[in-house]
Amino acid sequence: MRTVRVAGAEFDVRDEGEGDPVLLVAAGGVSGRVWDLHQVPALRAAGFRVLTFDRRSLRNPPAAPDPHSAANELLHVLAELDLPRCLAVGVSAGAEVVQELMIARPGLVTGAVLMATRGRGDLSGRAMADAERELAAAGVRLPPRYAAWQRAVLNLSPATWRREDELLDWLDLFEAAERAGTAPVPVPADGEPADRLAALGRVAVPVLVLGFEHDLIVPPWLCREVAAALPSARYAEIADCGHYGYLERPAEVNSALLEFLTGAR
Repeated sequence: MRTVRVAGAEFDVRDEGEGDPVLLVAAGGVSGRVWDLHQVPALRAAGFRVLTFDRRSLRNPPAAPDPHSAANELLHVLAELDLPRCLAVGVSAGAEVVQELMIARPGLVTGAVLMATRGRGDLSGRAMADAERELAAAGVRLPPRYAAWQRAVLNLSPATWRREDELLDWLDLFEAAERAGTAPVPVPADGEPADRLAALGRVAVPVLVLGFEHDLIVPPWLCREVAAALPSARYAEIADCGHYGYLERPAEVNSALLEFLTGAR
């Protein structure tokens, strides 16, 4: 573990294994430890060096950076770690951060996997952000059991809902996180995400874009737009999973991940 400070934040970086380095960027508000359950062991077993991190805001009140600002922070972190180039994997807002890294510093990221990503805002995302803003402004906190159910509805696939034993585990996990105050809290941006599709057209490195079939947060068609904008990208879709596809279908996701990253070494 190494702690790196940048303006307004500290990063606790975990650097594990040996081989070609792979930077894993989690979704906004989600601990980097989320990768430990499935992706870190698979990558280390395949001979990769894996870097994950947690960010702590030093501002009061805490400030959540937009993807562009988060990428600038990560550039400083990677410079402190003396990491001139790496492969990168991101999911949701973390994938948008990886996109900004590739745009801002050509040559830093030599290949990337972008899961549940988007290159622009859309009506669905704007409506969700507006609703979350209104809920926060009203000072409303949903009861833990209801918040857990809502999180499951938004992030899990119908296939998971049909497997009741598995669904019960998810609901218990989400409710425990709500009661402990460790559940990720969405922090809506003040404005609609910028359209980055044209800028992504300047990214020359190989990219795998993964969409999740039943994703309500970032629908697969937004992922396809990103793949179409990138000159050296291909798109693949993981069936029977929602926004948490990398946790719902880890075997399928890891298979696609490892096949791509091994070829991009």
